[in-house]
Amino acid sequence: MASAPVMRKLGSEAGSPASMGSESGSDERLRKNNGSSKQNGKQSTSSRSYSDNRERFEYSGWVYHLGVNSIGHEYCHFRFLFIRGKYVEMYKRDPHEDPGLKPIHRGVIGNTLMMEESGRRKVNHGDLYVLRFYNRLDESKKGEIACATAGDARNWMEAFDQAKQQVEYELSRDRSVRNKLNMEDEINLEERRPRVRRYVHGLKKLIRIGQGPEMLLRKTSDLGSGGRLDAYFDADGGDVVEAYEWKCVRTINGVRIFEDVAHSKSGKGILVKAVGVVDASADTVFEVVLSTERHTRYEWDSLIGDLELVDSINGHYDVVYGTFDPRYLTRWKSKKDFVFSRQWFRGQDGTYTILQFPSVHKKRPSRSGYERTKINPSTWEISNLSTSSSAKTVRCLVTQTLEINPKGWLKWRNNHCQKFEKTVPYALLSQVAGLKEYVAANPILTSESSTTVVHTTVSDHSGSFSEFEDAETADEFYDAIATDSSSDDDSDDEIGVNKGKKIKLKNVSWAIASLALKKVSDTDSSNHLNSNVPPINLDSSQFQGSMSRAKDEADKNCWSSPDGSGFMIRGKTYLRDSIKVKGGEPLLTLIAVDWFKVEDCVTSVALHPKSIVQSEAGKKLPFILVINLEVPARPNYSLVIYFAADRPINKSSLLGKFVDGTDMFRDARFKLIPSIIEGYWMVKRAVGTKACLLGKAVTCNYLRQDNFLEIDVDIGSSSVARSVIGLVLGYVTSIVVDLAIVIEAKEEAELPEYILGTVRLNRFRLDSAVALKV
Repeated sequence: MASAPVMRKLGSEAGSPASMGSESGSDERLRKNNGSSKQNGKQSTSSRSYSDNRERFEYSGWVYHLGVNSIGHEYCHFRFLFIRGKYVEMYKRDPHEDPGLKPIHRGVIGNTLMMEESGRRKVNHGDLYVLRFYNRLDESKKGEIACATAGDARNWMEAFDQAKQQVEYELSRDRSVRNKLNMEDEINLEERRPRVRRYVHGLKKLIRIGQGPEMLLRKTSDLGSGGRLDAYFDADGGDVVEAYEWKCVRTINGVRIFEDVAHSKSGKGILVKAVGVVDASADTVFEVVLSTERHTRYEWDSLIGDLELVDSINGHYDVVYGTFDPRYLTRWKSKKDFVFSRQWFRGQDGTYTILQFPSVHKKRPSRSGYERTKINPSTWEISNLSTSSSAKTVRCLVTQTLEINPKGWLKWRNNHCQKFEKTVPYALLSQVAGLKEYVAANPILTSESSTTVVHTTVSDHSGSFSEFEDAETADEFYDAIATDSSSDDDSDDEIGVNKGKKIKLKNVSWAIASLALKKVSDTDSSNHLNSNVPPINLDSSQFQGSMSRAKDEADKNCWSSPDGSGFMIRGKTYLRDSIKVKGGEPLLTLIAVDWFKVEDCVTSVALHPKSIVQSEAGKKLPFILVINLEVPARPNYSLVIYFAADRPINKSSLLGKFVDGTDMFRDARFKLIPSIIEGYWMVKRAVGTKACLLGKAVTCNYLRQDNFLEIDVDIGSSSVARSVIGLVLGYVTSIVVDLAIVIEAKEEAELPEYILGTVRLNRFRLDSAVALKV
């Protein structure tokens, strides 16, 4: 078998974006690593702080290239993908074994390249994790690659993100780079390359699986301590102050059982959860939980071991059918069956969330001899835990939450009755313990195997932009992916690590951060707004949006502006101690909210004649930030939020750089923190409490004119975002949601962060949307 793919560090520059903190992805996990690696007999160490020597990272590994050829047949080829600086290259073989090998595709990672996780897909009787590429300005330019594991897919997402950050950094330092990027030739997507021989060098390494195209077995390689990037995750930490009050009531088989005592007296169902530490990566545990393979589930799941896939809605949503024999739980002998749906997604911090709902499906009607039952709604949350850099194992925190009837639970909790241990909810809570023991009994699951191995080397380059020497011959990466089956893709990656220091992996330890809850971030407007200009009086009554302002907390179908104390943001010393603090008063004032109904998603709302921005009062404002959340539905909606400044923006401030900066800079800094204040607990779990860099999660378009900046957020551009917003819309009339807008701080001078603006949406009705004619 060919040698394992590698990630090499060949250079970077002082102050590059990769060296700065990030709220998500690899930046947020890069916290600590003593891991030095050896290459060619020399040892080097890595760090996120940059020296004056220019370094460049390379990331490479095996992937599956998916597509449709010129005669309409789907193909799946095993290809070697290589990120070199700003370039992506795709090979049919490992170029490390054949230095003279030419890539079948080569392209540039431009600032318009978008990458989305499309979830799981069955290919040739096996499940692959698919990544979709597209140009946010032209979605006809697209392509797909796939990975054998969720972890590999996550690594490639982070690799491309780091490469884009490097492009942004170099664009900000030298305008000539932008010109060189603009010279890049794009492949004509209608152009089909002549087919070449499918059976290339190394045919003996191919193994035929099923009836489809040839597929290579997944290459695995143990990641030793010298070549592994440890991931340090914030286990339970969120970016909002939650109202839950979890109390540990039992410990069973090393798993803690919690009850939400804050809402236990509401008279409704009780929220309980099982929490356990599993000695495997979150990627591995996620795949085990999601698997329907019977023999595997028999080893850890005492309730729903017999599962079969009924329907796959998309890569993040399916429906399964299962049966269980109740003799293991009760004295009743009638067999039971059930149908439930599963939705899953991975957050930007690497946490996996799985939502499970009782469901019905026409392919699985009631079955003779079985009693149809409903499985309790439940969620899984799986997140990596911090481990010491010398540890050879990884761990993750697994949390399963479900809503149960309080009757039997209360008696069991108080040791008055053991009948609860013969119920379905108890069997569900026991799944975490079963999973923990199953992983411990299978050591192969505890070692990190991947198609990507990390090695580190350093070399110096004299030119600042040597990667662009042959820019005129390169193609855009997404174009290369979308071409004929005889060719495949490439990608480049740069991981923000530097020599001489430790790699910082995931900054936040919630236990430490909780010590700072009493601290509040001060919003000093003089740093962000022009203090030489007297402030104007912002009277929101002058601005009338289609949604009314709330009169009190009980008001419905309205908006208000809460303070920032319910949100956690980066403190002054965050880059040194990872402490987050409560937000203060928003810098900008919320003046109006529009709730529009449209045929097709609309952009440039601020230019509409009836827009608040175009009103006489709006034109007199120093600055207006317009957030247009494009909600995919039938019909489509637009939630337009208007924030105003009482003075002009300080051009040299972070806000000024964001307002007048490049789209790539904005994508890397535009952060939204959601918080469901009231609503169904499953919706709260789906939305989460983590900050999201919207520019990396969905397509954002920016319009900077006159006295305003409009940000159009296309929620429908992400399948995960569409699924979550679909769930939210089903409960929207009973939901109170807070949103905070933050510009992410990545440098010491930009700290502490501040709340740019907040909005609270109170139980609004879909049918109250006003039609907007464009």
